[in-house]
Amino acid sequence: MSPDAAAPHVPVLLAEVIAGLAVQNGEIHVDGTFGAGGYTRAILEKGAAHVFAFDRDPDAIREGEGLAAACGGRLTLVPERFSRMRQALAARGVAAVHGVTLDIGVSSMQLDRADRGFSFQADGPLDMRMERDGESAADFLNNASEEMIADILYTYGEEPKSRRIARAIVAARPLGRTTELAEVVRKSCGWHQGMKKDPATRTFQAVRIHLNEELKELENGLEAAEQVLKPGGRLAVVTFHSLEDRLVKRFLKARSGATPAGSRHLPEQVSGRPMPSFDAVAKPVRAGAAELAGNPRARSATLRVARRTAAPAWGGQNEAPLIGKEGMPA
Repeated sequence: MSPDAAAPHVPVLLAEVIAGLAVQNGEIHVDGTFGAGGYTRAILEKGAAHVFAFDRDPDAIREGEGLAAACGGRLTLVPERFSRMRQALAARGVAAVHGVTLDIGVSSMQLDRADRGFSFQADGPLDMRMERDGESAADFLNNASEEMIADILYTYGEEPKSRRIARAIVAARPLGRTTELAEVVRKSCGWHQGMKKDPATRTFQAVRIHLNEELKELENGLEAAEQVLKPGGRLAVVTFHSLEDRLVKRFLKARSGATPAGSRHLPEQVSGRPMPSFDAVAKPVRAGAAELAGNPRARSATLRVARRTAAPAWGGQNEAPLIGKEGMPA
């Protein structure tokens, strides 16, 4: 069976990601967010000798076993967070790879399955755990303080009415279903059918990001990609909201030596600064009209691609943290 057999869906910006990776015959690649395997299939079809596909979601790993079996040993599924790609690859005898792909955020598979609790489009349990382990959304919302809930909604959802929504959530406890939470948020914001954007979107995003530590995982994953990429290797990152994209943009600007010059408030630091570990970053890529017509989820997607230089990885040294104390991109 070929790698394209029974492909369940086409991932966002697929052609642009594959073009950015410039896959060559015989290369080794990492798909850090396997999901339904769309990017992995395309990378294998372009001639990659092997793909190491990571996913923290046990459902994705289990459902990818058929594809792995059909690929004749060219696909290895790794049930790990992508932030641990360096350690996981080393354990499998791989020191460096030619490409790393990261598709950040919740997958289509997770959104489309009501029992996972990531979406309010259908009723399901308030879960939202990518790894199906640890604190659920219901656990958090039913036990956290009103102040903490408000801070999470403001920080990760950029929700201007965070305190009003948090107050309504606490008053409505206990909450156990996605539709319950959505209705609480809508009522507290005065939303009704026909209004432009459902305010529950920001609340669901914020709780999900908090529970799964998504921004910290992204920060660590970018550093891991820097460590495992060969000189000339390519990094392709797809993000879906401003918090993620801001973090990726700042990482790549710093690593490519494109950070702003100093000022009287922030003097330029020259001595001891590492050599750029990535080439100057190309402009971000967004979905075109044809893709948007067929896949509305692509409307918020942004792709950034960068190429690894021969300089040593920075390893998190000699730079300000990407994420501040509040969990926001610094």
